[in-house]
Amino acid sequence: MSRLEAKKPSLFITDPLTKDGVSQSLSLLNRILKSCYGPAGQLKQLHNGMGGYVCTTSQSSAILSRLPVSHPVLGVLMASVQNHISRFSDCGLFTAILCCSLIENFKSLNIASCTVIKISKHLLSLCMDYLKSETCGCRVAVDFSSVETLLCLVRSVLRSKPACMLNKTEVDHLATLILKAFLFTVPCHAESNAVLGKCVIVPMKSRRVMDSAVLPGLLIEVPEIQLAKPLTVKRTCSNMIKIALFCLSMSGDSFSPKEGTITVHHGISLEMSELNQLLNVGKQLVNDEVGLVVCQKVIHPSLKQYLKENGVIAVDRAGLSLMEPLSRMTGSKPIASIHDLSPGCYGSLKDVCVESFASKNFVHLIPNDTVVCSLVLCNRNETTWDELKRACETAEHVLQLTLKEPLALLGGGCTETHLASYIRYKSCSLSTSSFEDIGCSQTQYQLVADGFCRSLESVARSLNHDEGEILTDMVYGHCWFVPPGFPPASSWSDLVSKCGCGVNGNGENLKWRLLQGQFGSVVTQDCPKEPLVKAADFLTLDCYAAKCSGLQVALETANLISDLLYVIKDQN
Repeated sequence: MSRLEAKKPSLFITDPLTKDGVSQSLSLLNRILKSCYGPAGQLKQLHNGMGGYVCTTSQSSAILSRLPVSHPVLGVLMASVQNHISRFSDCGLFTAILCCSLIENFKSLNIASCTVIKISKHLLSLCMDYLKSETCGCRVAVDFSSVETLLCLVRSVLRSKPACMLNKTEVDHLATLILKAFLFTVPCHAESNAVLGKCVIVPMKSRRVMDSAVLPGLLIEVPEIQLAKPLTVKRTCSNMIKIALFCLSMSGDSFSPKEGTITVHHGISLEMSELNQLLNVGKQLVNDEVGLVVCQKVIHPSLKQYLKENGVIAVDRAGLSLMEPLSRMTGSKPIASIHDLSPGCYGSLKDVCVESFASKNFVHLIPNDTVVCSLVLCNRNETTWDELKRACETAEHVLQLTLKEPLALLGGGCTETHLASYIRYKSCSLSTSSFEDIGCSQTQYQLVADGFCRSLESVARSLNHDEGEILTDMVYGHCWFVPPGFPPASSWSDLVSKCGCGVNGNGENLKWRLLQGQFGSVVTQDCPKEPLVKAADFLTLDCYAAKCSGLQVALETANLISDLLYVIKDQN
């Protein structure tokens, strides 16, 4: 078949970062992401050109997945950050903003990209070595025997999501629930191959946030009130409830014409034959002392009635998402065929009861060992609930990462400014042989290091969304926010009370400097000191694993994009 249209040649772009369109798009993306950053971040409404669902958010996971980009350079950046988010859930905006700032700062230097990459890799190794060292001044040890630091971590995640529309009381309540739910999922008995349990979020929209609750076990919604209170459940001789879990349809219509031709003898009813088989399954369940039957799909009304008459509770339409946690919680093996029923596939429960939240009724399955729990999550409307669900999932993942590596980093911009102060100090104290090993001059190293530090500080500046000033102290290298509208003759010490993370007060005789913009004089500084960190309600913390990964991903992606020489794009 001949072509209706002549084939177009591929688009060949040389030095893409020097093109105005790419630079403007990168700058615009950076401004969008910076405006979303932090507790005071501005919300974004995202929807496609055809209309439909409108997403109101400031979270990177929602923004980047819904923000289309046309240029391959931006596509690389977005894909890199999204991959980081898929692995760590947190610090997505930090990674993206830092990456954009690094690209812009490195591009402004009149230094070959290969030299910039070598120097920036050395700077990254300095940062990572410092963050891993015991002397790191922006690192906090997390003690799992106390909940204070863990609550600070969860609060910091929730406070950074303004679209959740939470006040302080609601943040404290939810932080306690999320931490409680996480602790439910931690196995009581330490094993070498221990696996965390699961927290299942139960949606409850158009309700007060304070109505949210955590329950051990699982909640399965029943659409109609068909269960009496209290429930009478058949138990075994050991006072346990035996449960059978079916992952197939038990509605009696499992035969489908699409599966092939079925030959039926004269006088035989296919429907009655199927029903008789289901009733035979019911008889075996009764004989095996099963007290609860849960089906992923639909149970035939006649089978339901038969089970009810014999003291067996039947719950259908449980859904696919509950099959894995149900199986894990009860020890039962999902039954995929009514012809494959054996005593070894049953599980056990401690108790079953009925719970009511708002106008919804649930069967509450209470396990012997709590490794699965249910978080009944409430918020005022669908938009704020969707945002809160993402925030709770992020907070849970942060706790999981912290359990694996019990460390946290100071938040509120303090880690960024502290790292910048440390790199400025280290870059001034390197020996001549170090520059020779890297393959650069001292001047080149200083320029790249300054661009790296300014990029870190630009992330801290992004937390400020009003007209106030941002300072860093010359002792600890922390970030301080000055409110707008201060008198011109005021002393900085009179205008600030706490640093961004909440660790330091202005009681000491601190020296300050303004965080400059993209262009300014190179700053020299002594090595920042380590503050005395005490966990408190106002302490702002970031996930250690997520932020360290974000730092590496941002710099490696910036290096990759800075080194792009050609882009070849198919136009057909």
